[in-house]
Amino acid sequence: MNRAKRLTDLLLALLMAPVLLPILGALVGLLWAREGRPIFYGSERMSSPRQGFTLWKLRSMRVVETDSGVSGGDKAARITRTGAMLRRKRLDELPQLYNILRGDISFVGPRPPLRQYVQRFPDLYAQVLRSRPGVTGLASLVYAAHEEKLLARARTPEETDAIYARACVPRKARIDLIYQRHQSVSFDLWLILLTTARVLGYAKARRLPRGWRG
Repeated sequence: MNRAKRLTDLLLALLMAPVLLPILGALVGLLWAREGRPIFYGSERMSSPRQGFTLWKLRSMRVVETDSGVSGGDKAARITRTGAMLRRKRLDELPQLYNILRGDISFVGPRPPLRQYVQRFPDLYAQVLRSRPGVTGLASLVYAAHEEKLLARARTPEETDAIYARACVPRKARIDLIYQRHQSVSFDLWLILLTTARVLGYAKARRLPRGWRG
């Protein structure tokens, strides 16, 4: 991660913390009252082709003994009522402020992948993970809604994995590499504003600019 991007992350995190931490505290209390423990969910993700870290979220699903892979239709029945609300507004990702402060991720970048996909597509992720993963990014804004629809069709973990590996991994990687070529502090701030507008319901998914589709 270049110095300007890291300094921007730290400055934004410090500016946003007084607003976000009380909200996070209230959500922790709500989850404690409605769902009980555990409050947080940690999942291993990759910040580079070889380095993993624990990505933190507020728990949005019922706990099971084994849980792996991306979330598709096979996991839909496990999403709690509170969890559905958190996911709709991406409030389950508020604990990732901790990951930003640690330097695991940035505010903007490719979504951090699971180890299994980095190992299955090493050449692809060797390129994608030249950018520090982020909470939001160009692929999140352009492709996430379509990805969610594709994965919602899956009824088993095997179907979810097949759809994600065949359709989502290469398409998101293409968009992530487009972001990589155009990355700048001003572009990151613009993507953060678009993400905020989307969460608040003021913006819809956008297509890539015509000149960026190649």
